[in-house]
Amino acid sequence: MAKVIVDGIEVEVANGSTVLQAAEAAGKEIPRFCYHERLSIAGNCRMCLVEVEKMPKPVASCGQPVAEGMVIHTDTENVRKARRGVMEFLLINHPLDCPICDQGGECDLQDEAVSYGRDYSRYDEAKRAVGQGDWGPLVKTTMTRCIHCTRCIRFTTEVAGVAELGATARGESMQVGTYIEKALSSELSGNIIDLCPVGALTSKPYAYTARPWELRKTDSIDVLDAVGANIRIDARGAEVLRILPRLNDDVNEEWLGDKSRFSIDGLKRRRLDRPWLRENGKLRAVSWEEAFAAVAAKVKGTAPERIGAIAGDLCDVESMLALKEFFTALGSKNLDCRQDGAVFDASRRPFYLFNTTIAGIEEADALLIIGSNPRHEAPVLNARIRKRWLTGGLKVALIGQSHELTYGFDHLGAGPEAISALLDGSHAFAEVLKTAKNPMVILGAGALARPDGAAIHAAAWKLAAQFNMLTPDWHGFNVLHHAAARVGALDIGFLPGAGGKSTAQMLGGGTDILWLLGADELDTKAIGPDTFVIYQGHTGDAGAARADLILPGAAYTEKDGTYVNTEGRVQQAQLALKPPGDAREDWRIIRALSAYLGHALPYDTLPELRAHLAETYQLFARIGEVRRLAGTDPAAPEGEVSAVGREALVPVLANYYQTDPISRASPTMAACVAAHYPALEAAE
Repeated sequence: MAKVIVDGIEVEVANGSTVLQAAEAAGKEIPRFCYHERLSIAGNCRMCLVEVEKMPKPVASCGQPVAEGMVIHTDTENVRKARRGVMEFLLINHPLDCPICDQGGECDLQDEAVSYGRDYSRYDEAKRAVGQGDWGPLVKTTMTRCIHCTRCIRFTTEVAGVAELGATARGESMQVGTYIEKALSSELSGNIIDLCPVGALTSKPYAYTARPWELRKTDSIDVLDAVGANIRIDARGAEVLRILPRLNDDVNEEWLGDKSRFSIDGLKRRRLDRPWLRENGKLRAVSWEEAFAAVAAKVKGTAPERIGAIAGDLCDVESMLALKEFFTALGSKNLDCRQDGAVFDASRRPFYLFNTTIAGIEEADALLIIGSNPRHEAPVLNARIRKRWLTGGLKVALIGQSHELTYGFDHLGAGPEAISALLDGSHAFAEVLKTAKNPMVILGAGALARPDGAAIHAAAWKLAAQFNMLTPDWHGFNVLHHAAARVGALDIGFLPGAGGKSTAQMLGGGTDILWLLGADELDTKAIGPDTFVIYQGHTGDAGAARADLILPGAAYTEKDGTYVNTEGRVQQAQLALKPPGDAREDWRIIRALSAYLGHALPYDTLPELRAHLAETYQLFARIGEVRRLAGTDPAAPEGEVSAVGREALVPVLANYYQTDPISRASPTMAACVAAHYPALEAAE
């Protein structure tokens, strides 16, 4: 630790810290444009100049390391004069675009110009003009506003791991771009919009839509993958206009995937805003009373063992608990949250959690990925793996189809036979796992949906046990889910009861009444032709197309809901706006229907439901917390390791941009598919 004095205040900071960090520790705010805590230091803008005693001229505080006894001055006349000079140079070529710039009101350059800018310009020459490159359907470029901070270049290269941006020429002629014009291919490209301190990079779908002060801001949780990124929903009136990431170092740091950020235009398309009942092969709009009467007529004439329910990937825990308890009251045990047909042992939480935790990735020194593509299934988590890989000492291997994962890895094979090679020690990577201090394995949830899913589950656990991944201080077995609802559903036991039917058994005529709670990823063609399908959801997707009765629910932006991410962290999303038309929150629909059928559930309000949830399942009393479990229980999941097949492990997601009803309804995501998956677009 080094002791330094900042404006007369003595502070102690870690060796290797910068003068800027020392000043912040002393409570002093230093203006900056190029510096960012999560990126490498560039020292481009010179806005953070300070005076250090015994140094002949002002220094850039972002790149100057501290030394014992250093005396720093952050607000002298020389410092203010230097910053005013830097600001004047930055504004020489900056266009007067503030009235039409989407960054207006959130612009770092505007903020600092208030403190250090002039109210007139001494520059009479023509301003620099720069061509506007096309970076794809997500990021809008206005490069005449660029101040060459290089944040976007450093982010795509260092964090996203896709080195597509760079600078050409020097000085005033310098231009930031892709060199060869192309769409940005990173799944995290939207984060450069947040990082840009001026209006050079803005959101193309959001262009000229609203000003920041017009928006109503709501803190919430992203549900388009299982990471549970913390987000802020910005809405105006009855429409969500944008979604931005919130800071949470344990989950998403301050990053957000492009699908989660830009698919919001799918929230206002194909919406289900009233109940519909199919009569003579056609759907007609009905009232809630008629819809409930239709359900009652069907349920009262059907045996409980012929009624089943399947929960989808975007469901909140409250609605799944209400549906589970409603079916229990009806006497049915046919419940399943695994619409992909996955069969694996879910009797203990460690069998299906990301036990290392997302933040714990930074402690690993060996990583084996089985049947997963983290870059598509969880891009923010993939960035965390890259962050650890960049520090050195992390060796990565992949079993399954080879992908570009933004970090180096050894490809051990496409099929699960590579697992056997590791178990018997015949593969060289077995030695890497054996000598590692904190090895970990990531098992893709998609691999569990194979016919040999239970065997792969057991084999992956055996790998963890054999290679010292299960100790009192470290739990290296991890399942990476891609569905936001899956862990919460498993936690409350939304699974077949004794003698109950699984998803596969409920399809193909296994039930007379099938309730689809937002379930759109299953094969609806497999549902028996005589099965009466009740679809409860918010978007007209596959489930609604097959439905005989549609109950309009609420999207995740339109309800207060609890979700559990892949590491087992319980988080709560907040209602940002009301559902459209006659749509209602899902748990309220189920509660009202239960009363209509004479099986009223024991809660009338959301607080009562959440209190019941926390009382029934204690883990839901700890909101926002996650405890890393010790790997001390030797009990293994059910499954015969020798039953592992030889078929190649293939990706669970056909493409990153369209994986759920919301993103499939989004024109922006369709444009991304056209830009990055032209073969898929042609096939459609």
